[in-house]
Amino acid sequence: MQINKRARDARQRAGSTSRSARRAISGSPRGPGWFGATMIAAITGGAAALAAFLLDPARGRTRRARLMDQGAAIVRRTGRQSARAIRSAQATAAGSLAAARHAGPDGESFPDDVTLTSKVETTLFRDPAVPKGSINVNVERGIVVLRGEVADAEMRERLATKAGQINGVWSVHNLLHLADERVEALS
Repeated sequence: MQINKRARDARQRAGSTSRSARRAISGSPRGPGWFGATMIAAITGGAAALAAFLLDPARGRTRRARLMDQGAAIVRRTGRQSARAIRSAQATAAGSLAAARHAGPDGESFPDDVTLTSKVETTLFRDPAVPKGSINVNVERGIVVLRGEVADAEMRERLATKAGQINGVWSVHNLLHLADERVEALS
């Protein structure tokens, strides 16, 4: 068994030697070739220039410190940008999921802010007792903001409740105030 192994090793060595001899006889090139030699020279030259730049006795310490600071800044900036991209992707996915989850019964999504503003104004100002000229309705991303002056606290709560019941309204910020509250705030 050991004899077989030694014989196999000898044949392999003889095969590699004969391949080398054939290559030498045929004149096939040895080494990396002109492109490989050029690349090796360029890499070696670049490494030598970098070493001379960083190991310069007069300015090398300053250059190394600046290189470390700039490298650390790049790492920090990249970390912040990747965290921001991850948060953005998560928010987009969560928003898409919420929009799909809260779609209407026929699969349509909520109306845009302009349409929703019209819908809220139409619903709230349908009642003739509501002072149309003294109430401002703003909608941004499904959030309704009611501003202005109303006659009593009951009307203020009723308007906020009506606005919250409209399809497509996510929440209502009720900033309506009574006439006497405004006078107290100014004095």
